[in-house]
Amino acid sequence: MISHLALAGRLSWASGLRLYLTVFIVGLLAKFDYIHLPISLDILSNPIVLSLGGVLCIVEFLADKIPYIDSAWDSIQTFIRIPAGALLAMGAINASDPIIATIVGLLGGSLAGATHATKAGSRALINTSPEPVSNIAASFTEESLLITGGWLALMHPGIFIGLLCGLIVLMIWLIPKLWRGIQSVLSNIGKITRA
Repeated sequence: MISHLALAGRLSWASGLRLYLTVFIVGLLAKFDYIHLPISLDILSNPIVLSLGGVLCIVEFLADKIPYIDSAWDSIQTFIRIPAGALLAMGAINASDPIIATIVGLLGGSLAGATHATKAGSRALINTSPEPVSNIAASFTEESLLITGGWLALMHPGIFIGLLCGLIVLMIWLIPKLWRGIQSVLSNIGKITRA
């Protein structure tokens, strides 16, 4: 049960950061029998899904390194990452009880949404800096977190769940601060354009 919870948490959390990298890596690991997915997620190892995930992973990797393009990409991904996180979490639990499936979907979508909001808000504030180094560093940091979190979820699911709970508390604390920062930047831009 802990490994299923860790998989559901990892997939929904990682979807908020990098959906296509998550789908590609998990599908590839399942394809070569490094991990065993629930039957409801076997589709991730399908060659067509792997190919599409790989292509979109490359597009996302490149878009995420370019200031302002990454924020535009994140705004589009808001409508994709959150429902995908919900679906992947539901697939990881694979519950026949519709109440459990609904609860897992709601929690998975909420986790993907909070992760996405933290990522997109942070990157929007980083984009106010004129140099591109901080943007690229943030992007590589996110990818490192994704790979480290994936490894922990597979090898030490209990530790991953504990760290994920801490991360959720951090996001709850951070999201309002990011929102105020973005409002401040937009207010300053409005003052400059009126002057």
